[in-house]
Amino acid sequence: MLPESAKPYLLNAVYQWCVDQGHTPYILVVVAYPGMSVPSGYEKDGRMILDVSPRACHSFRMADGWISFNARFGGVARTVDVPMAAVAAIYAAETQEGMGFADPEIPTTPLPPPEGGGVENADNPPSKPERPSLRVVK
Repeated sequence: MLPESAKPYLLNAVYQWCVDQGHTPYILVVVAYPGMSVPSGYEKDGRMILDVSPRACHSFRMADGWISFNARFGGVARTVDVPMAAVAAIYAAETQEGMGFADPEIPTTPLPPPEGGGVENADNPPSKPERPSLRVVK
């Protein structure tokens, strides 16, 4: 059995393999894991399958122990943040080939947010950011 520190490398490798083969990469995540920011109502038995293909999500980032991207759920754009430790499997939708992992142990302490921003609560999206403004500089 591989150490947990190998998981990000394996997730990235299977993701790249799926994309290179023209397959649709899916990840299976444990929704109850702390720090998860996913829309509610799409889970089944405490798990959710997310399409992380380039055509289904935007601003995809897999780094620093987190998977982050923007996607539409029911026509509403959402930011999704998933701790890599919460991923139970990654696989190609077309062939079901991929890799599964042991169910994650749910930590009792909160996780640090992904770099570049905090983990938003998907049920309460953040308020609109301030609009940029221009001013004349002489």
